[in-house]
Amino acid sequence: MKRADIAPFLRAISAGNPTPRTELVYSTPFTLLVAVVLSAQATDAAVNKATPSLFAEASDPDSMAKLGADGIARHIRSIGLWQAKAKNLAALSHLLIQRHGGDVPPDRDALEALPGVGRKTANVVLNEIFGHPTMAVDTHIFRLGNRTGIAPGKTVRQVEDGLIARIPKDMLRPAHHWLILHGRYLCKARKPECWRCPGAEWCVFTPKTQPPITQGQVP
Repeated sequence: MKRADIAPFLRAISAGNPTPRTELVYSTPFTLLVAVVLSAQATDAAVNKATPSLFAEASDPDSMAKLGADGIARHIRSIGLWQAKAKNLAALSHLLIQRHGGDVPPDRDALEALPGVGRKTANVVLNEIFGHPTMAVDTHIFRLGNRTGIAPGKTVRQVEDGLIARIPKDMLRPAHHWLILHGRYLCKARKPECWRCPGAEWCVFTPKTQPPITQGQVP
């Protein structure tokens, strides 16, 4: 995609949503951090089904640490990798208390030093809570970076760096959410729905997919 086409493409797919937010349900920086850790290799919908009971019992680092891995596990067994995630959340909570007074730090290195928190998780928290212009490259953004031509790359980090370098700075923070939502609902993995994509004219993907044939239509 030409650099000049990136801004109009993003404006088109923003769907009039200038201040998008994550679809994970949270009420505090800590509950967002927990939800993002749980979302690794799991859908936001699956996480949102599990967290209400967890947060009802433990919504801050102190109560989560006291609940412990076994107590956390009771609430998240429906989520993939729940055993490892339960252990990480218990350990993460202890470290937040010990190192940061129970607060979620607004610092990448401090976040990535927490159990279960990698670069993508840190990017989500920095973007959503602290307003940093980060790009958390999940499967949707990796796919769109390559498919649309915004920022092709063979690795997650290559796509992340390309997006940060090419997206206009004033659009970078919301672009993280616009791309995720576009990949989740329109530019789908198996078959992108190009016929109803508002950004199709700027996207380099070819051939564009056509509307499905409905009953009674002649192919």
